[in-house]
Amino acid sequence: MSPVGQFLDGMASSILRTRVRGNLAANSPTSLVMPRFYEPDLGAHPDSPFARNASDKLIRRSYWLEMTDRTLVLVMVNGIGAHLTNDQKRAHLTDLKRDHLIDQVCIQEILPPEK
Repeated sequence: MSPVGQFLDGMASSILRTRVRGNLAANSPTSLVMPRFYEPDLGAHPDSPFARNASDKLIRRSYWLEMTDRTLVLVMVNGIGAHLTNDQKRAHLTDLKRDHLIDQVCIQEILPPEK
């Protein structure tokens, strides 16, 4: 491997290690393996379309699959998905095989300038 390739490989490994350490500090180690889906209060909302079984499979999957892309974006931005975090929205859309909608649904976080 060329020196440039080794440098890039080393940088990628360093970035990955930093992200993994950050995830371990912020979340449980299992969140690195499985996405953190939104977990609704099933006592208060037993028919929630976000409800999942013990295997993390959507119970009302057909509810989501019958939506057009445009409707799904509206539901996730202004409707029942508006209160979810970006990570939860991203995990939900990935599970529905609608990754192409992530940029439209997830609000970009604006970080303040470093001092």
